[in-house]
Amino acid sequence: MKDYIIISDSGCDISREDEERYGIEIMSFDIILGGETIRERIDISGHEFLEKIAGCEELPKTSQITQFRFEEKFEECVKEGIKDVIVVLINGAGSQTYANAVNAAESLKSDGRAGDTRFHVIDSHTYSLGYGYPIVEAAKKLEAGQSIDRVIAYLEDWFDCCELYLMLFNLRHARKSGRIKAASAVVGELMNIKPIVQMIDDETKVVAKPRGEKKAVNELVEYLSARAIPKTPFVVGRSLAADLEDEFIEKYKAKSGSQLAMIHSVGSVVAANAGTSFIGVFIKGEKRR
Repeated sequence: MKDYIIISDSGCDISREDEERYGIEIMSFDIILGGETIRERIDISGHEFLEKIAGCEELPKTSQITQFRFEEKFEECVKEGIKDVIVVLINGAGSQTYANAVNAAESLKSDGRAGDTRFHVIDSHTYSLGYGYPIVEAAKKLEAGQSIDRVIAYLEDWFDCCELYLMLFNLRHARKSGRIKAASAVVGELMNIKPIVQMIDDETKVVAKPRGEKKAVNELVEYLSARAIPKTPFVVGRSLAADLEDEFIEKYKAKSGSQLAMIHSVGSVVAANAGTSFIGVFIKGEKRR
């Protein structure tokens, strides 16, 4: 029995291999699409989900994980004698899930159900592999014998610096989700604009509007090379635009000298806002908090 456990939600998009290898507990979101309820990671994989929504006009909706579900999970941890429960969750600015976990942990503490178990509930302030990657790295550090406090400091440092960029090759989903205004999306499609969207904490904005795929990839490389702390690892969330993603990866590695730390298909949260054809990149920028 481990003295610790890492818990996250299915929006972290880590691979099944990493989940099982490091004993990371994933709590699934329920996705509603076309009147059907789908349990993320249980009923469908990230890549399968992208393929499913590729021709779908309706936006998928992701439900929050409730306080009740967190209380049930946390009580299991207490019964198993786990000393430290590290809970890393999707951006609290975009989902009630983080607040529900905080309330669940406080409820257990207040009425004595927590016992000697310590709960460390962390807001990632980001999405997808932006917290999936550091979760896996945290698991590796714990396995190597690093202390809980040191690993939590690592996670908080990453979340204080993580920046997400989406280069959109199709604006349909971004228009429907409201990430890009409808009028701007129509003009963008007519002019073959492939916007670069920056998502940091609770702010989303278009930072560049290159025209055409090739120019867009090159501009993304230049923009991120200027934003990222030199030689820090970067992470790519896979869409269905594999050829353009591969082109970006090679050009960015050559330009920045940084190494690709993780690549895996994104799930419902990113797909609902970005669609199925994009380049999603997570970098470590300057510290914000």
